[in-house]
This record gives sequence, C-alpha cells and structure tokens, in this order.
Amino acid sequence: MTDRLTIALAQMNQRVGDLAANAAAILDMRARAEGADLLLVPELQLTGYPPEDLVLKPAFLRETEAAAGRLVEATSAPGPAIAFGSIRVVDGKAYNVMILADEGRELFVTRKRELPNYGTFDEKRVFSAGPLPEPFTFKGVRIGFPICEDMWLRDVPHHLAAAGAEMLLSPNGSPYEIDKDDLRRRLFSERATATGLPIAYLNRVGGQDELAFDGSSMVINADGERVVQMRDWQEQLLMTRWQRGTNGRWRCETSEVATLAPYPEDVYRAMVVALRDYVQRNGFPGVLLGLSGGIDSALSAAVAVDALGPDKVWGVMMPSVFTSETSLGDAAENARLLGIRHDVIPIGGAVDALAAMLKEPFAGRKPDLAEENIQARLRMVTLMALSNKFGHMLLTTGNKSEMSVGYATLYGDMAGGYSVLKDAYKTTVFKLSRWRNEQCPAGLLGPEGKVMPDSIITKPPTAELRANQKDEDSLPPYDRLDPILHGLIDRELSVSEVVAETGEQRAIVAEMEKLVLRAEYKRRQAPPGVKLGGRNFGRDRRYPITNAFRTGA
Repeated sequence: MTDRLTIALAQMNQRVGDLAANAAAILDMRARAEGADLLLVPELQLTGYPPEDLVLKPAFLRETEAAAGRLVEATSAPGPAIAFGSIRVVDGKAYNVMILADEGRELFVTRKRELPNYGTFDEKRVFSAGPLPEPFTFKGVRIGFPICEDMWLRDVPHHLAAAGAEMLLSPNGSPYEIDKDDLRRRLFSERATATGLPIAYLNRVGGQDELAFDGSSMVINADGERVVQMRDWQEQLLMTRWQRGTNGRWRCETSEVATLAPYPEDVYRAMVVALRDYVQRNGFPGVLLGLSGGIDSALSAAVAVDALGPDKVWGVMMPSVFTSETSLGDAAENARLLGIRHDVIPIGGAVDALAAMLKEPFAGRKPDLAEENIQARLRMVTLMALSNKFGHMLLTTGNKSEMSVGYATLYGDMAGGYSVLKDAYKTTVFKLSRWRNEQCPAGLLGPEGKVMPDSIITKPPTAELRANQKDEDSLPPYDRLDPILHGLIDRELSVSEVVAETGEQRAIVAEMEKLVLRAEYKRRQAPPGVKLGGRNFGRDRRYPITNAFRTGA
C-alpha cells in the first residue's frame, strides 16, 4: 500500500473518428508524464467525443476495439499506467467505458452508467447503460472512475464512496456554456463534501462541429476546496501530487489555480476554438465571407482572423444600388484593420439581369420582399462561386436574433459552411465587438488594437436591401427584442410569462413567438454554428416545422 500517488491530468484536444491520431496523442502525453503513476485522459479520448452514430457502425466498433488493444499493448514500454476512454461491446451492446492499462495489460474496465439524453447529448441512442460501477484498487488505493454524467448525478459517486473508494477521478466531455464554470465548481464541491472524497474533474478542449470544449479541469479536495484549476481553451498536462493523511484520507497536495477567461472573453474564445478546429479538420485552406460594412460580418471576420490568421480570411463587399458609401468605406477599413484580402464585386448587373428575366411574370406587381431577397441570393451565388473556385469555406454571418425571427434570407445570407454567430444574440454581438476592439488576449492570431471602425458598432443595423432600410422597421430594438427571444427560446417561457418579466406589450411578444415558430423551416436548413448558451438552434432545440401550438394565441 502506498501513501503517495502522482496522477498526470491530460487536458487534450481530439479528432472524432481518428483512432490512430488520438492514440498517438495519448501516448505522447504518457511520454511527457515521466514519473507519474497514472495518466488520466478525457472521456472517449480514443474515439473522440461525441462519436454520435459512428457507434452504430460495426466497422467503427471493430476498429476501435483493435485500437484500444494496441494502446493497452503500448503500455508495456516504461511509463505510467493509462486510464483512457473508449467503447467496449459486450453481448452485442456498446458501452462508453474507461480502460485502465499498465505493463501491456488491461487491468480494469468500468462502464458509464448515467447516459445524458438532453440538449446536445444523445447517448441513449447509441450506448447502453452500465451497472453501478465499483472502485478499482491501483497500487493499494481504491479509486472510483465516474465518467462525466456519472459525476453530475448523485447515485454513482455516493455508491463509489459507500463501496470504499478513496478518491474519484472523473473523465469528462463537457461542452462550454456561458456561466458553466461556476456551475461545475459548485456541483463538484458539493459532491466532494457529500462523499468525503477528493475529486479530479478532467475535461477536454477543442471544437467538434457545434460544440466547443473549454477544458477548465480542476481538483477539489474532500473539504470542498478547489486546489487545482487548469487553464481553459488550451491543452495542458499537469502532474498532481496526492498524499494519504494520518487519518487515512487522501488529499491533492498540488496547488495551482489558473485564471479563467471572464465574460465576454470566454464567449469569444469559444467562437475562435470552434471555428479553428472546424476549418482545419475539414481541410479548408481558409474562409471567405461577405464583408458588408455591418457589425455581424465585422465580428465574424475578426473571429476568423483570430482563429486562422489574416492570410486565411477573404472579405468580399458586394454592393448594390442600395449600398451606402458609409458601408463601402466601413468594409474597406474593416478589412484594412484586420489585414485581410478585400475585394469589391458589385451585383448591380446581376440584379438588372434578374429584373429583366422576371419582368413578364412580375408585371403589375410592386417591388417587395422578392426583389430584396434576389439581392441576398445573388450575393450567395457570388460567394459560392468563389468558394468553389478557390476552396475557401463560406462563413455565414447571421446572428441568433435574426435567425430566431426569420429575418434572414434562405439560400441568401443564410448560406455557408459554418456560423460563429449562430448562438449569439445581437446584443451579444455588440458586446463582443466592443470588447474585441479594446482587447487582444494571448494566443489569438489577429492584430492588437481595433479590428473594426467604431462606426460599424454605432450605426443603426440595416440589411440595405431597400432604400433607407433599418432593422427596426420590422423588429423591436434589439435591447428589447433579445430579452423576449431569450425568454421564448432559451427558457421556454409562455407569452404571458415573457410579458410579466419584460413589461412588453402582449401583442409584440405574441408576434415574436409567431415569427420564431414560423421560421423553424429556415433554421433546419441553416449551417452548423458553435453552441454558446443553454439552448442553441440545432441539437438543443428540435421543434416540429409544422406546428400549430401558440402560447400567445
């Protein structure tokens, strides 16, 4: 029996489905963790998380099992034992598991019991739930390995404590959400004091489709004190020293507390990480976007530059007859401040050609939304032509406020391969733009100082699809609209409840509810975008398109 343990916590990125690269990265961490007794890596680190319906593919399961076997064999070389996340098939059922391997042998396998099936999580679709797990004795120490959701709910940690566990090492795949750091800290502090056991919470970093993982791993001793706080948004290997006290209880003796990114920097970093990994892992040489001189495209361009570097971002201004000189100048200055390529491709000739083509069927009808949307769709055609020709991914720039109420053109400004603002309300866009104009935190690839002219932030938002158009012609001001939308969408409140909370007129709130529900068919066809809040459009919120229910009727 030992009274000391050194546990290496590997906060890692991943690539879903890349078994060889993920295994190599785990072994690289093992080589760096010289002197440790045990290396802990995140949940499903071998396969990547979430693997979604890859788990339903027999060939993937077979190759995962083979890769796990090779990883176990690799521990025959000198180095610490490894506890790694993988998939194990038992009696035809797939389980989310942690495998503990040392000296070329598989010592222990524990199955995840609690399978999250809410929000972005869909694990009951692909995995079977394991039994209540038991601790494993490693070097004379009884260790419990609650896997992610096992730790978020009460039953597993309390069962492990009752079964004699002396510490809990919890591998996670916990996506970023606004204010989640505080939630994790409170929850795991409560778990530690309730079970009387120290807890190591290990999370991953990086982007995976619509999810961003922020890391922010930590160690909390049995008294609820957080003694280790690992960095957010960065890979990190940390050697933690553990000591058995004279009372027989274990404590983590390492004291290292990093400062996590505050709001709104954390939101911005989630956007940067998600876009970077999406573009790079899907093999795009860079991104291009319509640079309109408006705040949404300016912020999207800034995120892209900070994620990929200015040489991989291409802004295209596509003026029509309604585009103001102010917008032309703002777009050009925006591109100059960011150091990106900037092209101006007028669409007036294409608009005239469409007008001539549609002259006969449109005869006798006044110009309306149809003519406005033609402009947006011609811009999409232009950008997609450039994307096809040069390979850059088209970055769409719409925000959550617009997407909520359908203030976006299907097959127009909604077109693209990814949206960094998909879960950002317009008021959040303003906050992030002001913040980024004043800050350039370490690790970003963009310029210090301003990334957009102040006039982009201060001028009234407009789509410039007709003369003197303003967003407020069709919508309430965003500082009033966004609280309504947050209540209806993120909190699922009724019209009456939103009216009571915001003080808005019932007719306005009921109209916004109608617009939100009517625009569902558009959102089904929107590109993926990074999740920021508790309820993003995508896997978090799955409303029927054909839906007659209204709370404001």
